[in-house]
This record gives sequence, C-alpha cells and structure tokens, in this order.
Amino acid sequence: MRKPELEFTPVSDVGWTPVDDRCPGLTERILARDGDSDVATRMLRFAPGTDTSPLGTMAHEFWEEVYILSGDLHDLELGQTFEAGTYACRPPGMRHGPWTSRQGCTTFEVRYPAYE
Repeated sequence: MRKPELEFTPVSDVGWTPVDDRCPGLTERILARDGDSDVATRMLRFAPGTDTSPLGTMAHEFWEEVYILSGDLHDLELGQTFEAGTYACRPPGMRHGPWTSRQGCTTFEVRYPAYE
C-alpha cells in the first residue's frame, strides 16, 4: 500500500487525535498514511506543558523528518530547546526524546520506509 493520492486539501478538515493515553496534551493530525504502518505524513501538536517522558526515548524503523512550525520543544536527553524554524532528519534507529514543551509546539513530520 502507498499513501493516497491527494490534491490540495485543507488540513483543518482532518481532526486532531490523541497519540497515547499516557501522554495527555499530545495530539496528531494524520494527513496521509501508508496502510496501517507508521509511514505517514502528520502534524504533531504539544499543548503547553506537555511532557512525553511516559513514552521514554524513541527509535523507529523508518526515516523521520520533522520541522517545527510553531512553539518550542525541549529535548530532555540533550538538554536543548528547539524553536519554530528548526528541522531534524532522523535515520532509522536514531534515538530521540523525550520532550517537554513550555509554550506548546506544532510540528510537520514526514516518515518514510528505510531502503537498503
């Protein structure tokens, strides 16, 4: 399966859904997904004060590119805060997070499969 073919569509037509019950305040807007896999294009929203520590440090089997659209994201492992206009490109297996967000944050993410 591949992501669906879409022409310009208002992202506001796609609702925000909780990512994980262990992490209140963390919601996602899935814009396109490859079947039931984690390969997707999404927006991720952290409400002010969100802490993803209950989810721990993450590593994925796919590539992930993240652009911060608004707000701030503090990486608890790195001890660094990243703000709107910053970008990350994470290869499969790269450890990242957990995060907190003081003022809230919205990101745009593109995930795609790892190719040998």
